[in-house]
Amino acid sequence: MLNKKQFELAIIGTGSIAHTHAKAIAEIAEARLIGVYNKTKSKADAFAAQYQCKSYDSLDNMLDNNEEIEIACICTPSGVHLEPALACIAAGKHCLIEKPLEVTLERCDRIIQAAHKAGVKIGTIFPSRFYKGSRELKKALNKKRFGSLVLGDAYVKWNRSPEYYQSGKWRGTWKLDGGGALMNQGIHSVDLLQWYMGSVKSVQAISTRALHKSIEVEDTIVAVVEFENGALGTIECSTAVFPGAKKRIEIRGTGGSAILEGDELIEWSFKNSEENDKKINSKIGNVSGSSGGAADPKDISYKGHQRQIEDMIDAIKEEKQPLITGKEGKKSVEIIEAIYKSARTGEKVSIDY
Repeated sequence: MLNKKQFELAIIGTGSIAHTHAKAIAEIAEARLIGVYNKTKSKADAFAAQYQCKSYDSLDNMLDNNEEIEIACICTPSGVHLEPALACIAAGKHCLIEKPLEVTLERCDRIIQAAHKAGVKIGTIFPSRFYKGSRELKKALNKKRFGSLVLGDAYVKWNRSPEYYQSGKWRGTWKLDGGGALMNQGIHSVDLLQWYMGSVKSVQAISTRALHKSIEVEDTIVAVVEFENGALGTIECSTAVFPGAKKRIEIRGTGGSAILEGDELIEWSFKNSEENDKKINSKIGNVSGSSGGAADPKDISYKGHQRQIEDMIDAIKEEKQPLITGKEGKKSVEIIEAIYKSARTGEKVSIDY
C-alpha cells in the first residue's frame, strides 16, 4: 500500500463541470488542486484565482512543469476527451475522465489501450454510483433480493433552454457532444441501469427533436431494452419537457421492487423483509431539495464527485482498480451507440460485447 499524505491534482477544462471537480477536491483532506489548463488564458486565470491554483494555457507546459501531479481530471467537451487524456497518460498521470469516456467506441478504446500500455489508472466519472441509495440498491441486487429481474426502466425527463445549447458551439453536435439528451444527460441513468440489470442484449428506439429544432442531435428519445438475463426495460430521455423532473430508475423483479429518484430511494419493497428495510423506508420522503440537474445543469451536488475522486485515491494507494474503470465507462457508450443506430435505421440492434 502506498503511504502518502496528499495527492496533487490538475483540471483540464474550465466549464461548469470543472467547478464541480474543484469543489469536490477542496473537500478531500488528502487532495490538493495545483493546476488548471484552458487554451484561453483568461478562462484559466479566472478559474485559478477562484480555486487558488496555478493557471496554464499550454497542456504540455503544465505537464512538463508539474511532476507532482498524480491525477488529471479531464473536463473538456465530450468529443475532446481523447487528446488531453492521451497527453496526460503519456506523462504518467492517472486520469478521471468526465462522462462519456469519449463519443465513439474507437476513441474510448484508444484511451483504454493507452492507459493499459502506460500502466496508469483511468476512471470514468459517474457520480450517481457513489450515493447511498444507489449503493443500497446494488447491494440488494447482489444479494438476489429482487428474485428474477423482470423490468428495468430509466427516465430522464429534463428541461434545457435554447440558451443552454447556444452557450457552447460543441453543445448539440454529433462530433463534440456525441449525441443529444441521451449521450449528454441520460448517460448517467444508462450507466446505472446496466450496472443494476446486467448486459444489454438488444435495443429498439425512436428519436425526435421535439423543441430544440436548431441542434443536430435528438432532444427526445425512447428505447425498448432487452437484457441478457431475459428482463425487459425502457429508457426515456428528453431535454424538451417543462419544468423537468428528477431522473428516475425503477427496478422490479419477482421478489421485490425499488425506485431511485435523483439519488434517493423513494420505494423499497421486498417479499422477504430484512431488518435494514425498516431503516430505509423510514427515510423515504425526506428527500433533498436539489433538482439533480433536471432544469438547471449547475444544480448538482459535488458529493458524488468527491466520493469518486476519493475512490481513485484509494485505488492508487491500494494498487487496485477504481470502481468505474475505462472499460466500465465504455459500456454506456456502447449501449447509446446501439440506441442511436436503431433510431436511425428503425431496426432492432443487437449488442455484442
